Amino acid sequence: MKKMKILNILFLASLIVSTLAFFTTNSKANSSATIIMYHRFGESNLPSTNITLKQLDRHILELSKKKYTVLPVKEIISAIQKGKSLPDRTIGITIDDGYRSVYDQAWPKFKKANLPFTVFITTNPIGRNSTKYMNWDQIRALKKSGVEIGAHTSSHNHMPTSKNKRNRSELINSNSRIFKEIGQIPNLFAYPFGEASTKVQKLVIEAGYKMAFGQHSGVVNSSTDFNYIPRFSLNENYGSIERLRLILNALPLPIKDMAPANPLIKTPNPPDFGFTVSSAIKNLNRLSCFSSHEGLLNVERIGHRIEIRMIKPFPKGRTRINCTLPSPENRWRWLGHLFVVP
Repeated sequence: MKKMKILNILFLASLIVSTLAFFTTNSKANSSATIIMYHRFGESNLPSTNITLKQLDRHILELSKKKYTVLPVKEIISAIQKGKSLPDRTIGITIDDGYRSVYDQAWPKFKKANLPFTVFITTNPIGRNSTKYMNWDQIRALKKSGVEIGAHTSSHNHMPTSKNKRNRSELINSNSRIFKEIGQIPNLFAYPFGEASTKVQKLVIEAGYKMAFGQHSGVVNSSTDFNYIPRFSLNENYGSIERLRLILNALPLPIKDMAPANPLIKTPNPPDFGFTVSSAIKNLNRLSCFSSHEGLLNVERIGHRIEIRMIKPFPKGRTRINCTLPSPENRWRWLGHLFVVP
């Protein structure tokens, strides 16, 4: 009888351990999110940074489906940093620059659908009686309604090729102006053009920002560099409902030891690009990587280490690399990176 009690206790203990392991595993698996970004709405003379209102309506209809959970990006990133579980298909919405169409067109639609979003403000154009940008009264109205206001420098300068003194001034002036106008210094930042360097990232950290966002594709997860968070950019050409569904259903590709660490490329060009994929990810022989200037790339795999060797030098400006891996349920694991040649 005593032996039976001991066995029962051992069985219960093993059951508890197994259950905890199950929830821990699933917590890590579900601690990821897709973040999307917009600029303008209904400004079809600028299609590279614009979404048509018809596209926006279709996006909101899709985002409002029960299978998605749209949360404020600060809440999303905080949860992932703390290892907390998020619902599958968690989505964050961000908007860069502070154009007037955010207030006139996007805000009423997002508000009606109860979809939270963050706006990253470039401060210099605000309040100059420009019909292209919001004014501070409108930004205060957004903040009062619950919209998160983030920083985007004062003049939208090209940070990787600007001197440290200029970049510090941009960050300080932006924070000072936002504090003066809305009474709060933001702790969220978006790099202009989505472009950064290791020096720029260090300055952004020193300025007190807790999270900083780029414009490279990918799903945020525990392996993400939270000083260079990926976002899927949407515009008229890349804003179809089919592409939106593809990215809203994307899965993370957790990695470490990405090289080169600096997104700013000088020499060698092209760089030797590589990273190590989490051992939990299988079927890496099906991983494909593409460059915006070279197309399909040669992928060399040594265990879970991925090495990519490019032939063509990166041109001046930005080069994007995207790696995808097919997964069950017609979903794709997705990793993107953006390099800049000055």
